[in-house]
Amino acid sequence: MTAREKEILELIRKNPLISQQECADALGITRSAAAGHIMNLSRQGYIKGKGYILQESPYVVVIGGANIDIQGFPFSPLIMHDSNPGLIKLSCGGVGRNIAENLARLGCDVRLISILGDDAFAHQLRTETEAAGVDISNCITVHNDTTSTYLSILNTSGDMEIALASMEILNKLTVSSIKTKADVIRNAAAVVLDTNLNEEVISYILTTFPDTVFFADPVSVTKAHKLVQNLGNLYCIKPNILEAEVLTGKKLSTVEEIEQAGHDLLSRGVQQVVISRGEDGLYCCNEDESFFRPAPQVHIKNCTGAGDAFMAGLVYSWLHGMTLQEAAAFAEGASKMTLEHENTINPTLSVENILKTIK
Repeated sequence: MTAREKEILELIRKNPLISQQECADALGITRSAAAGHIMNLSRQGYIKGKGYILQESPYVVVIGGANIDIQGFPFSPLIMHDSNPGLIKLSCGGVGRNIAENLARLGCDVRLISILGDDAFAHQLRTETEAAGVDISNCITVHNDTTSTYLSILNTSGDMEIALASMEILNKLTVSSIKTKADVIRNAAAVVLDTNLNEEVISYILTTFPDTVFFADPVSVTKAHKLVQNLGNLYCIKPNILEAEVLTGKKLSTVEEIEQAGHDLLSRGVQQVVISRGEDGLYCCNEDESFFRPAPQVHIKNCTGAGDAFMAGLVYSWLHGMTLQEAAAFAEGASKMTLEHENTINPTLSVENILKTIK
């Protein structure tokens, strides 16, 4: 971009409806010269469409759940069917919302599309999510309804023993409401979906925006099936072993079967597959490479949210042109930082700290 083009771009930024003659007058050049510079800016992608709409910097859209997490941490091994002493914490959560916050903490421009009630929980979600750097202007409010809530009980090792999810309000995030967000989705550098959305909405999104780069988190065994019919529209999918069994329709008991499952998903059109094997690490593949990666040593404090951080790491890696090997290491570092913190989202998560972690 030339110095003159930078001057014209700044004039357009201040007034998107400025005419070519007004640009020329402001800079002391001819109208034809101004028109030539504007044409060059259009060719380079700095402005687009009529009215000199500026091309936005790359951003990520996350579409999925936003809820309040209520977590119970027992002081001693759980005794079933009895009252257990422990600590109860309330925090903002939801797979989609967590991925969005993690991306914001990694310095990404991220916009969340979710649905909230008009209760105190919704106010807390909006306030804290926005404070974390996430654009929540596309979240939808349903009046006289209850915001999603997720109740989980952990054990003394930090693993979840049991959970209840009250997320009926997500069924009100309909195709009609998604249509109102079409421009935001279409112009995103990447879109992340979680399967807390209903199947009709997921199918509509994946088939309506064919040029969009989609990342998907299957979330759970009971929800992974929602992606099966549209796997070919995904760029990247991140299932665990049980979710991969749902996606492929095959039992995965050996490393050979896991490897075959990854290639099955590639053959269906997915471009990048990352299968979590828990304590056994990862299996990753794309058209260029495939590999198993052992799990790092982790001192677990809280398992909730580790997968969300991992997905954010994958998206960040793609935005910054990392190889699959580099992306796996970076995402694993984000996950490790989350596992080793008592909160669902590690407040110290940053690119710098992840790089230190994976060293």
